[in-house]
Amino acid sequence: MTVYFIGAGPGAADLITVRGQRLLRQCRVCLYAGSIMSDDLLALCPPDAKVIDTGPLTLDQIVTELADACTSGHEVARLHSGDPSLYSALAEQCRRLDALGIDYEIVPGVTSFAAAAAALKRELTVPGVAQTVTLTRVATLSTPMPPGEELATLARSGSTLVLHLAAAQIDAIVPQLLAGGYRPETPTAVVAFASRPNQIVLRGTLADIAAQMHDAAVTKTAVIIVGDVLAADGFTDSYLYSAARRSSGAH
Repeated sequence: MTVYFIGAGPGAADLITVRGQRLLRQCRVCLYAGSIMSDDLLALCPPDAKVIDTGPLTLDQIVTELADACTSGHEVARLHSGDPSLYSALAEQCRRLDALGIDYEIVPGVTSFAAAAAALKRELTVPGVAQTVTLTRVATLSTPMPPGEELATLARSGSTLVLHLAAAQIDAIVPQLLAGGYRPETPTAVVAFASRPNQIVLRGTLADIAAQMHDAAVTKTAVIIVGDVLAADGFTDSYLYSAARRSSGAH
């Protein structure tokens, strides 16, 4: 039997992948994080499936549920919001399943930062403006940042910066980004509840985004994007589809 770690996407039920949807419909046991999972996604589970909210469970209890289901001969869906490769606590679950000899598969999902970029109608990499995207978060009492990953350090490149799990700390974030080299007028956007009916989109600069977030009461389930790509205009077209490339015969 197999545990399927499924990226559920950013929130909208129809942004789960076709593979994820197929597996969710066939698994007899499904574990999910109740506070952030759409009811529409859970409705895809078989009518008689055992559906478990992992919110009140410890890691050991979660792994026990996964192991018990496999021992009972059931395939298991472990739903994670967004994509399991980012901030999903996936690694520690896989480590325990490896120790138990339980097979698992990881099914990618649409990330929240991709959904946020779509809501903003912006590409995060633009020729001559930014070709690097840094995905990060901020330090908390439970999860400090490793040395060298401080916001001021990451800001020095001036590339596109995407902050997860950070909305509640915006007042502390802005000074750190300014200290790292971003300008007060650097374009900044916030998308909360990306792809969901209650989606909130805020556009501004580092100088005013904190006030906008306070006014909109955005404190969680939000992605903060900082960088000149958000207001890029007059940039050079990509060489990929240029007439010069076509005439040169390049492929």
